[in-house]
Amino acid sequence: MKDFLEDITELLGERGFTQDKDLVDPWLTDWRGRFTGKALGLASPASTQEVSQLMALCDRHKVAIVPQGGNSGMSGGATPDTSGNALLLSLRRMDAIRSFDADARQITCEAGVILQNLHDIAAQKGLRFPLTLGGKGSATVGGLISTNAGGSQVLRHGSMRAQVLGLEAVMADGSVFNSLIPLKKDNRGFDLKQLLIGSEGTLGVVTAATLKLEPAIAERLVIWAGLGDVRDTRKLFLHAEAKAGEAMEAFEILPKHSLKAVLDHAPGARSPLQAEHEWHCLIELVADESRAGTLMDLATELLESAFEDGLVEDATLAANETQAEDFWTLRDEISPAERAIGPAMQHDISVPVARMADFIAEAVPQVESRFAGTTGVAFGHLGDGNVHFHVIAPKGSSRGEWENSQGKKISEFVHDLVTEWGGSISAEHGIGQLKVAELGRLGDPASLGIMRAVKLALDPDNRLNPGKLVPLAPTAQ
Repeated sequence: MKDFLEDITELLGERGFTQDKDLVDPWLTDWRGRFTGKALGLASPASTQEVSQLMALCDRHKVAIVPQGGNSGMSGGATPDTSGNALLLSLRRMDAIRSFDADARQITCEAGVILQNLHDIAAQKGLRFPLTLGGKGSATVGGLISTNAGGSQVLRHGSMRAQVLGLEAVMADGSVFNSLIPLKKDNRGFDLKQLLIGSEGTLGVVTAATLKLEPAIAERLVIWAGLGDVRDTRKLFLHAEAKAGEAMEAFEILPKHSLKAVLDHAPGARSPLQAEHEWHCLIELVADESRAGTLMDLATELLESAFEDGLVEDATLAANETQAEDFWTLRDEISPAERAIGPAMQHDISVPVARMADFIAEAVPQVESRFAGTTGVAFGHLGDGNVHFHVIAPKGSSRGEWENSQGKKISEFVHDLVTEWGGSISAEHGIGQLKVAELGRLGDPASLGIMRAVKLALDPDNRLNPGKLVPLAPTAQ
């Protein structure tokens, strides 16, 4: 280990490698505060060449590597274990824009570019990167790619996987995989960049990507609707999809409980509708410059026909951008508002889009009946079949103690339900270390076998992000 520390210091210099506790410790705990690990030190290479040399060095010394972007993940995928034997690899210094072709609507950037900065750079050229999320001020391109991040715009544009046109990554032995130049047609075998997207740093370290951009939004309208039953949200979605088509960028749902939690928690928050409703829908319509001026007529027709068909109890249009942002704040503040209530088990799940409303209607009472005193809450991206299924603890439950006792049983029960419905226990937040055991318990044996074989082929010593994503040991049946 002494030789390794001397070699890495020589390679990266004082700026590129540190063991200073004050500099390393802030990155050893995940964003949610569920996992805290230890590390040999923090490596911060400044180029792909340095990453390549570092990976080769770690390969020679058999040192494990935990890649990290903005450390804003939800599943502990960027946190080392407690052994202290792994090197924490930060890509945050690699934040250059390598090229920007506004005519082709393509940008090539390094892994450390922060999502908010990417949005700002694209906007300067009248373009946008069509993926956003709550952690946009810290999330990095490399982290978004490694976790195949989603968000509220997946309905129209797809997850991160759909935005990546080209990729550069460094493999476990230090070799550089370079497929940054996008080709409309390329039939030379496996699409290896897609294998790396969503692999959570277990197969290689993403260092750069070529991303797809879209024309800037010239106009948007945000609708807030109140409904009586969760199954009505599915009917309204189909109606809006038929009326608005590609103009519908987002379709979010939230129950009365979630709205009340936000109204109680967020200063100045106000309900968009006067009366109470069991369910609420947030619908965003957008248009680029070529279709600007058409949204008001489209939204009016959508709502009038929805009222005529009895699909909504009440609805309103945001009068301006400020009110539109206020509507979205009500949606975005759900998680912090619920944390203020008390402990909860949070599940990021998906089922087939057509079955999601039925799943919520049946799963919530099953959970509440089986675990007395709990409250089941489902909110999120109904249009793409992904909701955040939270189970709030009974009043008076002790934070930490409850999650580690009854909470674990609740998560197993929820994941069993999701699997029975043909769904996924991780829709957009990744597996990380949080769900790796559950994936091993519930995953399809053939799929798990393929994942293990790929991991073994590309990282035979299990040095890349060990203990994350891939359940290495087969689970006894």
